[in-house]
Amino acid sequence: MIILSIKNLGDITIELDYKNAPNTCANFVDLVNKGFYNGLTFHRIIKGFMIQGGDPEGTGVGGPDYGIKGEFRSNGVKNMLSHQRGVISMARAQDPDSAGSQFFICDKNDEFLDGNYAAFGRVVKGMDVVDQIASMPKGRNDKPLAPIIIEKAVAQNEPEPHPVVIR
Repeated sequence: MIILSIKNLGDITIELDYKNAPNTCANFVDLVNKGFYNGLTFHRIIKGFMIQGGDPEGTGVGGPDYGIKGEFRSNGVKNMLSHQRGVISMARAQDPDSAGSQFFICDKNDEFLDGNYAAFGRVVKGMDVVDQIASMPKGRNDKPLAPIIIEKAVAQNEPEPHPVVIR
C-alpha cells in the first residue's frame, strides 16, 4: 500500500497492481521510498476527469530526469487495468516512454485512456479526499488556486522494488 497524506485533507491509500504494471509500480515505490513526492503538489485538477501530481516543478513538465517504458497496450504491454474511478496511472508526454514521476488519479470512469496510459493501482481508501481535491477552485491550466500539498508519501508492506528499468 502507498499512503499519500494530503495537507489539511486526509490520506489517500493506494493498492498497487504489480501484475499489470510491474516496472511502473517499482518506479513509484522507489520514488516514494526516496521521499521524492514529499512536499510536492497536485498541480492539475479537472473535476469529472482526474487529479494530477508528482511534478517537482509544479508546472506539468517536471520529473525525475528519466522516463520508463510505458506499460500499456499501444506500447506493446498487456495491461488489463481499466481507467475506472479511483485508478492511478502515469502521466506522460507524447513519447510513450516518457513517464517518470507524474501520476493522475481518475475521479470518474475514464476508459478512453485504456491502452494508452500505464494504469498501475487503485485507491482503496480516501476517494473522498480525491473528490475534495477535484472540487477545489482552480485557475489557468487547471492549476488549483491554493496549493494541494502531498505532505508525505509512505510505502507500507510493499515488496522491495526491483531495479527500475529506464529507457
